[in-house]
Amino acid sequence: MPVLLLTVALGLTACTTGTRTPEPTNVTILGLNDFHGNLTPTSFTTAEGAKISAGGIEAIAAEVNDARKANPNTILVGGGDLIGASPITSGLLRDEPAVYALNDMGMKVSALGNHEFDQGLDELFRMQNGGCNSNDASKACKYDTTYTGATFKWIGANVEYNATSGKTGTPFAPYVIQEINGLKIAFVGAVTKTTPGIVSPDGVKMLNFTDEAAAVNKYIPEIKSKKPDAIIMLIHEGGEILRKDKDGKEINKDVTYNTVGCKALDDTSPIVGIAKRVDPAVSAIISGHTHQGYNCLVPDPTGKDRIVIQGDFYGHLLQRLDLVVDKANHKVMQVQAANLVVNYDARKASGTLAANMTAIVNKANDKVAAIKNVQIATLGDPQIQRGISNARNTESALGDVIADALLYTTKAQGSQIALMNPGGIRADLPDATAIKPGNAVNFGDVFAVHPFGNTTTVLTLTGQQIKDLLEQQWSGANASAIKLLQVSEGFSYKYTLSNPDGQRVNIADITLNGTPISATANYRVATNNFLAAGGDNFTVFKNATNVVQLPGLSDTDVLSTYLKAFGPSLKNVVKGRIVKL
Repeated sequence: MPVLLLTVALGLTACTTGTRTPEPTNVTILGLNDFHGNLTPTSFTTAEGAKISAGGIEAIAAEVNDARKANPNTILVGGGDLIGASPITSGLLRDEPAVYALNDMGMKVSALGNHEFDQGLDELFRMQNGGCNSNDASKACKYDTTYTGATFKWIGANVEYNATSGKTGTPFAPYVIQEINGLKIAFVGAVTKTTPGIVSPDGVKMLNFTDEAAAVNKYIPEIKSKKPDAIIMLIHEGGEILRKDKDGKEINKDVTYNTVGCKALDDTSPIVGIAKRVDPAVSAIISGHTHQGYNCLVPDPTGKDRIVIQGDFYGHLLQRLDLVVDKANHKVMQVQAANLVVNYDARKASGTLAANMTAIVNKANDKVAAIKNVQIATLGDPQIQRGISNARNTESALGDVIADALLYTTKAQGSQIALMNPGGIRADLPDATAIKPGNAVNFGDVFAVHPFGNTTTVLTLTGQQIKDLLEQQWSGANASAIKLLQVSEGFSYKYTLSNPDGQRVNIADITLNGTPISATANYRVATNNFLAAGGDNFTVFKNATNVVQLPGLSDTDVLSTYLKAFGPSLKNVVKGRIVKL
C-alpha cells in the first residue's frame, strides 16, 4: 500500500539562534493513539475498502523496527489512552502486558488520556512507577509477580492539583525533551479538559483539567529556553471530518485517513479550536481521543497551516512525522506526515511479526485463557455491531441488545426503562477477527464489549427528568461530541437536531410501551453506576431518587445472562427506537 505524505515546509524555530551553516538531519516520529491495550489485531477497513486484521503488538513493533532500520533517529510516542477500556488479555491483567509491550517497543513519551485515569490517580502512578499496591489486587501483578512500571513517561501540561488535594503543581511532567543522536526533540502534552465528566469522578477529584492550548502555551517559553531542535505537541483530544454541510448535503466523501493535507476537519471539533491557539513554535500536533483517522491542516495563530494528525484506534494506524531538522540552528525546516496501516495479515503472511511481542501475547493469553474461553452463548447472526465506524451519535444493534439486557436483568427491581452510554460499548460482539463456528461467543468477547467492570444501578426519574436527560445528549459538554444513549425495548422518542438546546425532544414524542410519558409520573430506570453518578455529563441522573445499587451485578454479568437466555434469537438489526426528525 503506498504511503501518502503531507509535506509542510516551515520557517518556524524551536529556539531562534544566530545563523550558522545548516545541518539538515532527518528525524522520524511514530505516534500511537487510543491503543487501549489491544495486544492482538482487530478488524479494520482500509481506504481502498479491503477488510483486514490490523494492529496488535506483533505488527506494531515490526513497523517500529522497520522505521528504526531506515532511520536510527526514530522516536515512538503516544497520543493517550494507551491503557484502559482494554480487551480481556490485557484488561484482566490491569494492562501490565500492554505497558511491557510498549516498553519493549522503545516508547519514550505519551500524552495522558482520559482512560489512563479510569482507575484513579494512585493507580495511574502505579502504572507509571511500578509496584503491586493496587486498588484491585485480583488483577495487579498477575502477569508478573513484580510489575516494574512504564519506562516511557506520561505527560500533561493541563493536569494540575486543585485546592482540595493539599498539593500544588502538576502530578505529571508537562513536557519532556528527548535526545537522539545529538538532537533535542521536545514533546509537550495535554489531555482533554472534559476528562472529569467522562471518568469516575472520585478518581480525579483532586485534579483540575485546564484549557489545553493555554496550558501548553504556558510552557513554551520554558521549553524554548532549553534550545530544542523541534517541539511536537501530543494531545489526547481530537476531531472528526465534516461530512455534511449546513444544508445537510453530504461533503468530503473521499476524505479518509490517507487523504493528504485535508482541510475538512469540522470547525466545531475541539482539536481545531485548540490547534488555532497553540503557539506557532509547535511544528506539528499528534492527536487522539475521537478514534478517527485523519492527516489534516489547521492554521496556527499566525494563519500558517500546521499538521494535525490522528491514527484511528487500537493500533490500526501509526501516525508518522518525518522532520528535517536544522541541527545547527535549532530549526525545523520541513515536516512530512502520513498514517501508516499496521497490516497484521500482511506481516503474518510474510513472517515479519516481532517475535518478542509474540512472547508477550502468548504469556498474557495463558494467564487469562481459563476465563476468556468460557462459552457464553450462540447468536442468531455471526456478529452484533456497535455502529458504523463505532459512531456514538446513532442507535446501534448492540446498543439495543445491551439496553434490553439491563432491563431484563433488573425486572425484579421494577425497571421499566434501561439506558446505556455508547462510550461504554467498546467492541462489536464479537470482533470480526473473532467470529467462531456456530456464532459462538465467549467471555472474552463479552469482556471486550464491557471492559470497565461497571455495576448496575436502578433509580427513579420523573418524566420531566427523563426529557431533560435526553436533552443532555446534545448540550453542554456533549455539544461537540454527541453521546446518544441506547434505550431498551418499549421505550422510544423522536428528536430534531436543528432545534435549540433544551428543545430537541418534545415530551409528547417520548413513549413507553406506545403511551407518551407523563412529566409528573415516576419511572424506574436501569443503568450502570458510571451514568448513575452523572458520567458522560448526564448530570440529571444525580437528582434521581430511590437509588438502588447492585454491586454484585456487573455489566459483563448483565450481558452474559441475557445472551444465555436469548442469544439464538438476537440479530444484527437496529430496532428504530430513536427517530431523528
